[in-house]
Amino acid sequence: MSGGLFALLDDVAALARLAAASVDDVSAAAGRASMKAAGVVVDDTAVTPQYVQGVAAKRELPMIKKIAIGSLRNKLLIILPLALLLSQFLPWLLTPILMLGGTFLCYEGAEKIWEKLSGHHPEEKKATALDDAAEKTMVSGAIRTDLILSAEIMVISLNEVADEPFVSRAVILVAVAFLITAVVYGVVALIVKMDDIGLALSQRSSAVAQKVGHGLVRAMPGLLATISVVGTVAMLWVGGHILLVGADDLGWHAPYELVHHLEEDVHHAAGALGAALGWLVNTALSAVAGVVVGAVVVALMHLLPFGHHKTAEPTAH
Repeated sequence: MSGGLFALLDDVAALARLAAASVDDVSAAAGRASMKAAGVVVDDTAVTPQYVQGVAAKRELPMIKKIAIGSLRNKLLIILPLALLLSQFLPWLLTPILMLGGTFLCYEGAEKIWEKLSGHHPEEKKATALDDAAEKTMVSGAIRTDLILSAEIMVISLNEVADEPFVSRAVILVAVAFLITAVVYGVVALIVKMDDIGLALSQRSSAVAQKVGHGLVRAMPGLLATISVVGTVAMLWVGGHILLVGADDLGWHAPYELVHHLEEDVHHAAGALGAALGWLVNTALSAVAGVVVGAVVVALMHLLPFGHHKTAEPTAH
């Protein structure tokens, strides 16, 4: 009797260890998939604060909450089912779809550079007071924009775990959806409220608190500008890398092999810093590829008859 009990306990312990290992595997895979999507995440974080610029302070966090919920719905109810069906029945379409998304990222990054260099910025309309209908329209617009970025994040993540069993893929993508949404909109909320936090600290009696508060308020414009630059570079890097790898997968090996060989040469020649410098070479060349592809698409969109220019959008949307 006791022998049977101990055998049962051993089986339970073995199952527990297996479950724990599976959780670790899923967590690790979700982490790897999230890291691969980091460039798009940075872009998402850089883009989203504009949707609440000019909005009354008391409405900023509620609007961000609504956008975050909408983003999670995008990922779980629209993108996830489509991505899983695609990976199960038409996995060969993943690479072309990724490359289309990579081209879009290159275009967005190159478009931002073009606007900066040419001075042709979209006209900004400051929002001062919003009624419920206007706020709902802005939130809906933000969620629609998020759909594109979320689709890129989920497809990039799916591509990293395409060899996993179907259930594991589903669990990993659900974990990625929650993790990315929490990170992006948590950071966005912090960025948006940083000036309010700084203002509150500047009104404290403590000299240290006042100094920190004034510093936060002064740092906000520079922080937003830095995030915008990082977001642009991230789009070009991620988009270019997706295109290089995708072209290699589809049979055009020369561009990827050139980048890979240069990365390996630097890696072997740089000694202890080889890995880091090799990664930087790969990243820089991927960004260059992104700029080239993005510039071509920008030229097509701006110069050819069927192209279109971006329409003006309110900075608070």
